[in-house]
Amino acid sequence: MGIFSKFDSVAATRRELDALGIDPFGVQIDKILSPTEGIIHGRHTILAGTNNYLGQTFDPEIVASARAALEAEGTGTTGSRMANGSYSGHRQLEQELAEFYGKRDGIVFSTGYQANLGMLAALAGPNDVVLLDADCHASIYDGCRLGGAETIRFRHNNADDLAKRLRRLGERAADALILVEGIYSMLGDRAPLKEIVDVKREYGGYLMVDEAHSLGVLGERGCGLVEELGLVADADFILGTFSKSLGSAGGFCVSDHPELGLIRYSSRPYIFTASPAPATIASTRHALRKLAAGTHLRKQLHANAAQLHNGLSKLGYTLGADPSPVIAVVLEGKLEALQFWQKLLELGVYVNLMLPPATPNGVSLIRCSVSALHTSTQIDAVCAAFAKLKPN
Repeated sequence: MGIFSKFDSVAATRRELDALGIDPFGVQIDKILSPTEGIIHGRHTILAGTNNYLGQTFDPEIVASARAALEAEGTGTTGSRMANGSYSGHRQLEQELAEFYGKRDGIVFSTGYQANLGMLAALAGPNDVVLLDADCHASIYDGCRLGGAETIRFRHNNADDLAKRLRRLGERAADALILVEGIYSMLGDRAPLKEIVDVKREYGGYLMVDEAHSLGVLGERGCGLVEELGLVADADFILGTFSKSLGSAGGFCVSDHPELGLIRYSSRPYIFTASPAPATIASTRHALRKLAAGTHLRKQLHANAAQLHNGLSKLGYTLGADPSPVIAVVLEGKLEALQFWQKLLELGVYVNLMLPPATPNGVSLIRCSVSALHTSTQIDAVCAAFAKLKPN
């Protein structure tokens, strides 16, 4: 067994894709025309797989904020937050995120992945127990693994199964960490958060909610599922990313627990990673202010999601969940999904292809993500492409 032997199955899959002439995981967007359009393989393409939920990546005011920071503070910090990488903007963003959620304090990480990795690796050590929804993101699983906690999965969106597993823990349940997501990235379904909170109130524990795909999407101010259901106070830790509705890169955690500040001295992904570039921080701060101040983009986003969901449903496709900005079409098998994805791209529609083992229950998915800036005409065009590919 050589050092590369572990990649044999990956290489075999790669050869299968090469034989089919399909490369779903290496698509290059040659030119970005707008938040919803680009050039791929020389073809004008509707971008319906970018997670750019509010379309803020080209907002003139946000771009101007990034440009001003770039000119004033340079291209990067060249250091971690523990060394030379803490600029005034980093701390201001942390305080603004905490205020946005009505929490005591916040901590910013360089990516959304690192927010989960960094928080969980520090919080959940070898003597701790974590209960996580089976469909949680890979970064959550990796954070639990890095921290070395005992990790117990409960059935997806099943509060009764969570309660059963907490009961088995006995006194240990009081210090258990419970992990769920606001909107799950594969199928676009929501956590049954009220039921999860009821279980937490009965058995104890700490609740961490990852609002990566629900930040900017749900709630009157866009705080996510915790706000929409009036459960902000019940979430001990709220995590999110800048790479969806805020249109940049980075991640965060906010909390009322004063011990959050100690994470800075305990989280290796935080301590040993260069801090976000000044332009990224500036654009994120401006995007957060716009997100909190207005609801028109959210309303348009939900209208667009409903239009696409209704259109695909009328065509007879099996969809993963009720309308949300993540709309997943469930297909029968891997080969069908690969060919379907390729034909959509040839018709000028870019979406995401999700295959087992990354998907729930081993299904194959064509995953669409809707933006507030998609026009009704563009959504009709996406539906028309799906209509052309619908089997008789």
